[in-house]
Amino acid sequence: MLRPWPSGAVRVLCRVNRPFLARPQANPARFPSTRSLQSAATDRVPLRKQLKQEAKALKAQKKLRKESEEASRQDWELTVGVEIHAQLDTEAKLFSRAPTSTSDTPNSNVALFDLAFPGSQPEFQAATLLPALRAAIALNCQIQPVSRFDRKHYFYQDQPAGYQITQYYEPFARNGYVDLLDYDGIAPEDGGRVRVDIKQVQLEQDTAKSQEYPPATQLLDFNRVSHPLIEIITMPQIHTPATAAACVRKLQAILLACGAVTTGMEMGGLRADVNVSIRRRGEAPGQHRYDGIGGLGQRTEIKNLSSFKAVEDAIVAEKNRQIAVLESGGVIEGETRGWTIGSTETRRLRGKEGAVDYRYMPDPDISPLVIGEDLISSLTESLPTSPDSLVTQLTGAEYGLSIEDAKPLIELDDGARLEYYQDVVDILQSLHPDQDPQTHAALTRMAGNWVLHELGGLLTKADRAWDDTIVPARALADLVDHLQQKRITGSIAKQVLAAVFDGDRRPVPRLLEEDNLLLRPMSREEYVALAETVLAQRPEMVEQIRSKNQLGKMGWFLGQMMRLGEKGRVEAPKAQEVLQELILGKQ
Repeated sequence: MLRPWPSGAVRVLCRVNRPFLARPQANPARFPSTRSLQSAATDRVPLRKQLKQEAKALKAQKKLRKESEEASRQDWELTVGVEIHAQLDTEAKLFSRAPTSTSDTPNSNVALFDLAFPGSQPEFQAATLLPALRAAIALNCQIQPVSRFDRKHYFYQDQPAGYQITQYYEPFARNGYVDLLDYDGIAPEDGGRVRVDIKQVQLEQDTAKSQEYPPATQLLDFNRVSHPLIEIITMPQIHTPATAAACVRKLQAILLACGAVTTGMEMGGLRADVNVSIRRRGEAPGQHRYDGIGGLGQRTEIKNLSSFKAVEDAIVAEKNRQIAVLESGGVIEGETRGWTIGSTETRRLRGKEGAVDYRYMPDPDISPLVIGEDLISSLTESLPTSPDSLVTQLTGAEYGLSIEDAKPLIELDDGARLEYYQDVVDILQSLHPDQDPQTHAALTRMAGNWVLHELGGLLTKADRAWDDTIVPARALADLVDHLQQKRITGSIAKQVLAAVFDGDRRPVPRLLEEDNLLLRPMSREEYVALAETVLAQRPEMVEQIRSKNQLGKMGWFLGQMMRLGEKGRVEAPKAQEVLQELILGKQ
């Protein structure tokens, strides 16, 4: 029976022009049942959890691979030798009277001999020998009474003569050594001390400075030609990358301390080359022999490393490369390789030249160097204190610094930071000449902290180089003295230091008086009242500290007391003591 359309309804007729198709039978695999859907829902892993599990598995995989690689590398012994090229601190060049300043207009400090002008002759400048001798003496070398210069031949645009003058066969210094201690940053597996022997120290001339402008332009500045260099060649006795970097760092510190060089590695005054070889432990010794040490693997040389980190990273990369080559059945080639900061691999530059390739020959135009014992004795007696002796002095009774503070003081700013610190200590001692040893030790340690960390932090934040006139030593000494005698609080001291750093040249005692910054001690009653006011702000936090021992939240209340209290009057130790008493009942 047909039912009529409801009144007012709109009838839509749709004509279908295709035959009726029977509905296909449902595929259970494609259309799961309700029960199977419920089961899948219980087995489903949330995406976030799945990603976390995958990341964890990948990390574990990488760890296993790294441990496997490390275990493989333990089968190999690394051997490293270091060559240091350092610019000597001299006014004239090695073989001409042209000045050594490299910051002047390019090619403005050049003599005819520097350009290999036909007919020009080398004139050895005797004064250039003095810093070289200081360096060799500081490195415990035997000074040779007679030494000679040789020509090292190679053809490159930075060397107009076609050869470099150096001392290959008879250098002026031999058989030195440098001791590396644990605080120098040597690898833990090397123990507390490593002695690295120095084969020789030789004088040589620097080359021109090259600047490339791709694709085909190269500019040359001959101001640097014949700048006096010393080359320090160590024996291949280093077996870890960290110790190799520590060796370069220690050599630089010694050269700077004895006044032999212009600047350090960071400013381009020192460059390092490293010779790297490996051999499998327990197997028959290799066939190669370097500098009197036999049984080594084939070495490669990595040239012109310009930072301590680059030294360590380049050695690690080259070690891994050589292991991979040997474990895959390959052979290490003797070659010169390069390193780019931020890279993970060394790159081939050229085949390794040998003595035959350079065609060394005695220079016929330069007389032998004859060095008298009286000169050596005079320089030895006037040699400045060595870095190791300075560490001993700074960590001893006179200053009482930790090794963590002593090392940076010696190394920062070519020793200028250490001189400033010693000036501050001398002023503090003059203020209290009769102070007891305990008070003196507290003052010297506090002065070290403020020179290194507080003043150093302001310099870093302002991105300014070290300058002892920014905060005069007298100003910092007065500040430390007031702080140690509890005439000001730590926060006020930092405020005053920042003011002096920004140019306030009032004497510190007057500045404190005029700005009403001297400490007016609070009574115990004032501390208690202030603490009770702060505790009332967060009673729930007080309960958490008491019931759950969440002592870290005590710092919030201390900060509030320092903020709400009268400026310069709240002393943090006393405020902390009152808080502990009121919250925990500790007297």
